[in-house]
Parts: sequence; C-alpha cells; structure tokens
Amino acid sequence: MVRLSVNVNKIATLRNARGGTNPSVVDAARVCVDAGAHGITVHPRPDERHIRYRDVHDLAAALTVELNIEGYPSPEFLDLVCDVRPAQCTLVPDPPDVLTSNAGWDLRDGGNGATGLGDVLARLKSAGIRTSLFMDPDTDQIARAAALGTDRIELYTMDYAEAFPTEARDQVTEPYRRAAVFAGEHGLGINAGHDLDVHNLPYLVANLPGLLEVSIGHALIADALYQGLAPTVAAYLVALR
Repeated sequence: MVRLSVNVNKIATLRNARGGTNPSVVDAARVCVDAGAHGITVHPRPDERHIRYRDVHDLAAALTVELNIEGYPSPEFLDLVCDVRPAQCTLVPDPPDVLTSNAGWDLRDGGNGATGLGDVLARLKSAGIRTSLFMDPDTDQIARAAALGTDRIELYTMDYAEAFPTEARDQVTEPYRRAAVFAGEHGLGINAGHDLDVHNLPYLVANLPGLLEVSIGHALIADALYQGLAPTVAAYLVALR
C-alpha cells in the first residue's frame, strides 16, 4: 500500500493566526497517526509563518511514525534537520518568500540545484536520514538526481491535479508514469505531492508504478473542516488502496 504522510502546516497556520498554542500541532499529528497515517510531514520556512522550528523538535519527540521534513537547504534548515534526524528530508528549491512549492529542482549547469546539492545529500545521508528531491516529471532531471545520490524523488503533481478533471488527464499523466518507471530503473524510490486529494489519488496510484508515499496537507486539512480529522485521514487511506 502507498503510505500517507499528512502535512500539518495548515494546523500551524491556524494556530499562528490567533497566537498561543491552540490548535496544537502535536495533538493534530497524533489524531492523524491514531487514524492510520503512516507519517507526518512539516515544512518549516525561514519566517516561521506556519511550522516553527520548535514544532519540529516537539513532533520529533512525540511521534511514533516517520517524520518527513521538507525545506530549502539553507544552513539553518540543515542544522535543524541534522539535529532532529527525521526519517526523511525532502529538499525543495523554494526561495524564502514563495507561498508554496511551485517547481522541482533544475539540476542542469546553471540551474537552481547545480551547485552543492550533492554535498548536502551526502551530509544528510551520513546522519542516517533518507533523502528525497522535489522533482518535475522530467527524465533528464531525474537522471541527474540519481547521479547526485538521492534516495528518492518526490514528483511535483500540480500539473496532474489540474488536468485530472479535464479531458487532458491521460495526456498529462503519461509523463508522470514514464518518470516513475525511469526513476525505478535508476534505483530511486518514488514519492508524490502537491494538490493531491481524495478524488485524484486513486487514478494517480494506479498510474505511478512503484509509488511509495504521498504527502498531503492542504486538501486533507480542508476536508477535515467538514468531516473531522480522523474520518478524513481514513478516507484518504481508502483512496490510496
């Protein structure tokens, strides 16, 4: 079964809008785990506008499932990750002020990940942390990711999600399928994330050979406003099957 990692950033966004500690990020994560989630994802940003560095430490101390920390590999971020030592670190090429992740790494010469990323991956792996790079479904870029030594890639699925309810669904999904096959042939584990929801998950799972894990936050937390957090996690697990 494809594993579900719930991104709890939006819980922190709600808390920070009012200040204080309510709702609790740790308590929300525990509800997700008790409902069957296989992991928890957080994406601390430099301005701490949602997840704070303190949250990362608190979650690491409280969780009994895998913690996945996403972020841009700044010195401060890498120090945090190496201190916490989560199961997985997903590196994204986000500039500090971006609203949400909106592109994969460009690993060509002169691209946004061409310099130093291999050393970053080596540092994380030496700390016993599984590594993943946020990637577009581009086989040339995925080959470069494999050469850098990452353990996994996370396919950026916004294009798929936008095309899913349209006649372009199959056409847009095909590059993702090819990318998944290619990644598997090059020894990479395959994760996926961005704009995934309970409706578009089953088709994605059926068309991404070797898919190991999805990371879902915004849609799942939005659904939970209507259905409750535990029932929503259960519904997503059904969609993954």
